[in-house]
Amino acid sequence: MTFPTTHLSVNLNKVALVRNTRHLGIPSVTRAAELCLQAGAAGITVHPRPDARHIRLQDVFDLAQLLRHWPDREFNIEGNPFHNLMDCVEALKAKGLPVHQVTFVPDSEGQFTSDHGWSFPQDAERLRPLVARAKALGLRVSLFMDAETSPMAAAKALGADRVELYTEPYAAAWGTPDQDMQLQRFAAAAQAALDAGLEINAGHDLNRDNLAAFVQRVPGVLEVSIGHALIADALELGYASTVRAYLDCLTATA
Repeated sequence: MTFPTTHLSVNLNKVALVRNTRHLGIPSVTRAAELCLQAGAAGITVHPRPDARHIRLQDVFDLAQLLRHWPDREFNIEGNPFHNLMDCVEALKAKGLPVHQVTFVPDSEGQFTSDHGWSFPQDAERLRPLVARAKALGLRVSLFMDAETSPMAAAKALGADRVELYTEPYAAAWGTPDQDMQLQRFAAAAQAALDAGLEINAGHDLNRDNLAAFVQRVPGVLEVSIGHALIADALELGYASTVRAYLDCLTATA
């Protein structure tokens, strides 16, 4: 399958959140993944949290088993490396199950949703051994970062391969007079990351309205991870039609 230059990774946390309100096992996280992959998603993202309020450890293993049958797709596991993230990925690797990328996110245990990136130089030294630990497993390491130019060289020096730009400020500005300013800000941050030798991911509140403009204006975006808006759209359109609609955004021209 040929993918857009910017890959779509579908975050399935919200599917698990709905399932967890009952004890019936529906909607199925693995079935959702399968339908998204069949429709052309390049990968699956999950963000297991210590309280297991949505994705559970068993889901991570079940999805990894599923992705064994999709060798051209990627499994991205994100979370705080000081909580349960590294134990989870090490357990997967010990069983020979696929995981391709870890995205380190500085959220607290009870945090409602991710809302800021890592701070440099404050977080550098405590992150360094965890980046090395992930790299020793053969994993690509992405750091969740605010759209700032100054920390990018430090993130690269730490050993990161990519940064995931936290896009909520852009999404919040969509349709307002601040929209272009935010696009310029993200473009500058991405260019600084590229100049430092990093690759670019992005995610948080991207949707069918604001996605095309973002990937057109922000250089070098290799992957977007989209969950809440995509799953909300899927409730109305179905998984396959929704994934195809997001892929259309990624291939749209200005």
